[in-house]
Amino acid sequence: MESAHRTIDVVSSILCEAVKNVLSTSTKKNIDYSSTIQKIQKVMMQPDIGCFLQFSGDYNGLLVVNFSGDAAVSIYRNYMLTMGMPEEDLAKDFTSNEVIDSIGEIINQIMGEFMRMIADKYQLIAVCGQPKVLALNNAITLTIDSDHRDNRRMAFNIEQERFQLELALEQTEFISIKEIKAV
Repeated sequence: MESAHRTIDVVSSILCEAVKNVLSTSTKKNIDYSSTIQKIQKVMMQPDIGCFLQFSGDYNGLLVVNFSGDAAVSIYRNYMLTMGMPEEDLAKDFTSNEVIDSIGEIINQIMGEFMRMIADKYQLIAVCGQPKVLALNNAITLTIDSDHRDNRRMAFNIEQERFQLELALEQTEFISIKEIKAV
């Protein structure tokens, strides 16, 4: 790995590509992300829709995804329309179970793509449980019993609606054996 970049920043970049790949395919919409990754102090679930999941294995971390209600509904509706659901059958409120369940499924697909990309590039494996998705009125700060001091936030757009991913990663550095020269 290039020593000029911290592992969490490279992992964040890979996560951005995984989000773009999955959402572009599943919604047939243009997904953009900011060229800036923010260093943050802590990860938080924010209103209107917050989602979190832990992953562990060769690398460990916590992912939080925060959607405005409009962004969640936009993603849900475009996802369902792409699968052939009639528009009149789709939920309109971000608090509906259909929206919440679909967001959970999409986050699951994103994590699958992300972990596949990490495995392909670094031959490191992690697994995660089912994403937990909640409709929220207030922010919730998440902490896990581990040394996750590196935290990043990435911002995305879909149809002019914003959403953010927040990543907490254990203190780790991916170092390619190929880059280490035997003396």
